[in-house]
Amino acid sequence: MKNIILIAPPAAGKGTQSKMISALYNIPHISTGDLLRDEVSSGSSMGKYLKSIMDQGGLIPDDVIVNLLRNRIQQVDCNNGYILDGFPRTLEQAKVYENLMKEQGLDEGIVIHMDIDQNLALKRSLDRLICSSCGASYNKSVPALSPKIDGFCDKCGHTLATRSDDSEETFNARFVTYVKEATPIIDYYHEKGILKDIIVGESDSAEDIFNKIKKILENN
Repeated sequence: MKNIILIAPPAAGKGTQSKMISALYNIPHISTGDLLRDEVSSGSSMGKYLKSIMDQGGLIPDDVIVNLLRNRIQQVDCNNGYILDGFPRTLEQAKVYENLMKEQGLDEGIVIHMDIDQNLALKRSLDRLICSSCGASYNKSVPALSPKIDGFCDKCGHTLATRSDDSEETFNARFVTYVKEATPIIDYYHEKGILKDIIVGESDSAEDIFNKIKKILENN
């Protein structure tokens, strides 16, 4: 199995697909956000340094993220590949990652771009529901992600509510920022010939998208 980079705008379902790929192919899902949070939770000197930056709303230096990523992909569970989520976020990071792969003697793998129309993504975002107790996530506009009983969590039975930050204005701002940051990266990987596009349509279930991804992975 090749290393996989997932690129997707908000509400495209990247998190769901990452979990499904990880489960089927038994490869780890590596989120740079999780790496940073884990380091902070460890209480290490690096963790304290990162916390001070994050508390002030600053940007984590690329070299710090790359070092955390380097340590993670050297672990034995990454020997057969991994899914990289949240990195690269900039063209410069994409080039740094290419150098990291060369340094480790690894192939860059395959980049999967999950493309979704902004209006559809907005609808999905506004239809998202979160359990007030266990934090489980659902979506009213995606049949496969809808709760079995409207308004209640399948796992613990507590009530579901929309996220406080799921507003149209907030979402559109996030989407515009994503397009600005992601377009150069997408173009870069297209030129390298390792990027595959997947269109997320209104009628596509999570399983439909997963089947598209499996087809790409099994033909490369």
